Amino acid sequence: MKHLFSVCCTLFITTLLIAQDGHELWLRSSKAQPVNVVCSEKSPTLSIAIQELKDGWQGKPGTTITLTITKDKAIQYDGYKLSENAVQANNNKGILYGVYDFLRRQQTGESITNEVNNPSYEVRILNHWDNPDGSIERGYAGHSIFWRNDDAFAVTAQDKKLWQEYARANASIGINGTVLNNVNASPQILNPDYLNRVKAIADILRPYGMKVYLSVKFSSPVLLGKLKTSDPLDPEVIGWWKAKIKEIYSIVPDFGGLLVKASSEGQPGPQDFGRTHADGANMLADALKPYGGIVMWRAFVYSANDKDRAKQAYNEFMPLDGQFRDNVIIQVKNGPIDFQPREPFSALFGAMKKTSLMPEFQITQEYLGHSIHLVFLSPMWEECLQSDTYQQGDGSTVARCTDGSIYQQKYTAIAGVANIGLDTNWCGHHFAQANWYTFGRLAWNVNLKSEQIAEEWLKLTFYNDPSDKLGSSDYNASWTSDFLKPVKQMMLDSREAAVNYMTPLGLHHIMSANEHYGPGPWWAPEKMRADWTPPYYHQAAGNGVGFDRTLKGSDAVEQYHQPLASQFNDPATCPEKFLLWFHHLPWSYQMKSGHTLWDELCYDYDKGVQQVHSFQKTWDKVQPYVDSTRFIAVQRSLRGQSQNAVLWKDACLLYFQQFSQMPIPYELERPVNNLDEIIKNDSRRTTEH
Repeated sequence: MKHLFSVCCTLFITTLLIAQDGHELWLRSSKAQPVNVVCSEKSPTLSIAIQELKDGWQGKPGTTITLTITKDKAIQYDGYKLSENAVQANNNKGILYGVYDFLRRQQTGESITNEVNNPSYEVRILNHWDNPDGSIERGYAGHSIFWRNDDAFAVTAQDKKLWQEYARANASIGINGTVLNNVNASPQILNPDYLNRVKAIADILRPYGMKVYLSVKFSSPVLLGKLKTSDPLDPEVIGWWKAKIKEIYSIVPDFGGLLVKASSEGQPGPQDFGRTHADGANMLADALKPYGGIVMWRAFVYSANDKDRAKQAYNEFMPLDGQFRDNVIIQVKNGPIDFQPREPFSALFGAMKKTSLMPEFQITQEYLGHSIHLVFLSPMWEECLQSDTYQQGDGSTVARCTDGSIYQQKYTAIAGVANIGLDTNWCGHHFAQANWYTFGRLAWNVNLKSEQIAEEWLKLTFYNDPSDKLGSSDYNASWTSDFLKPVKQMMLDSREAAVNYMTPLGLHHIMSANEHYGPGPWWAPEKMRADWTPPYYHQAAGNGVGFDRTLKGSDAVEQYHQPLASQFNDPATCPEKFLLWFHHLPWSYQMKSGHTLWDELCYDYDKGVQQVHSFQKTWDKVQPYVDSTRFIAVQRSLRGQSQNAVLWKDACLLYFQQFSQMPIPYELERPVNNLDEIIKNDSRRTTEH
């Protein structure tokens, strides 16, 4: 009878679920209980904190909560201290973050303990790759929320409302900065009309604790200032940047600083003038220093002449260790290539000891199925952050090498390339919101586990409290067992599934040239730079597959500390998830499972497909717990992802089979696509694009 009652309740609740468009993100409104808030100080930020408590209080009705600005040495940066009836912090932002944490714990059922909660990184920043015309490079959720082509400089009431919602969402997860434009920057972003719009954005974001930053083009003195050179050691160039930065701060007094992509992918930089990255970064850092601004200088550099693209960032930046100003932070992608489904951590994290480094993660899914595939990125980022570099012996993780735990750094920072656009649900895919949420949570607490983050997000985003209508205990139990557990497991498995059906065993960069979306291991047009083509990376031939980065190959293993260098160098000890990243091995090479390398690839690709099929089944089963709008949208995307996974499997196995000359294990599903048709369709899409 109890089971029957639970089923009846579930069916009844299904009819009560209100359609959700996803715009409220993890901050969905709920019926609040009355609360008394005591705060002796006033500010726009504190006013927001007070209102958030009043609008979202889920505790005992009539409770009094005290907000106190204190001077506690245990509290660092924007940290705070929670207790059952109080939030304490050293500044207004800390109070606001503490309030959001208080409310989150109430909604997720997490206990509130008397403890200090400090952020892992001082600067926790989103990088928007938004262009002045409103388009977004690698954006899959519509146009920019900041810029537009028509009537570009008018600031509307709708703009302000959207920016306020954006700021609130970021503050709720501790993000305190945003770069408003693309790293492939347009010089016009520094024109007065654009700077005035930057001011309008900054004014909305400021009460929520967010600073604004800009990406700048290194050649702006020539393109915008009409100088003859952009040489960072030229006095006129130095003077131009000082004047421009002074102008920016006169418009936005709390401007955060600059992000720079230089001497990379054809972008101008100091190397154009025979100067170093340190020369360029320090010139800008000196101009920003009087205002407290920082320079985030990207380490994503590579040239067509380098024998192994994975080595170049290390080769260019390691000799400069200790030569950068203390307000320069080198922004390093999590892996040495380019946001691949799986990469080993960048060797720079285990090398530079005298220079501040900041991890850069990609929230937008450039190489992971755009806004169609459900891929929860927390396990990827956790894997990177908790990887041991052995910089100071055992325990020198990427996180500890960048958050100030091992070396004194004036600034600590972490960046995420945003997946946000004008789509109603902000991110294109409803589950892509979890990646925005995750970045904020990990930036605040680098030691959080993916399982906790996924559970938090699901409770905040999908739980529908029926307590007004029915006794909720039965619903809570069924929601937890029938929705929370299976959907959380689906999220936790999704990144590994994507690796399996895209690039297992250390394969990398074998995506189509068509926006990096589908498979394209064959793509290698004549006169194209080799390092822009997949064959450069997979090296498939009759004698095997994989990129040889051992001591006998490109020697990239030597950029890692021992024991990693030796571990990676030997295929017997190299983690199999990185095997083809570091080794070129025969198709008959025996894996730990007993399979040949070829068979293991086949099984992994097939496993990825089966995992996505299982995600479809999981999602279909939870229909009673999800409003129809979001249920149908996710269901539709999973169908597309399932079709894509099959295409990836068929394309890669049929392509590589041309070299292996070995059969696909007969117990696995047969390919349903023909390789020539896949290549033809991909070629047509690429040409049209």
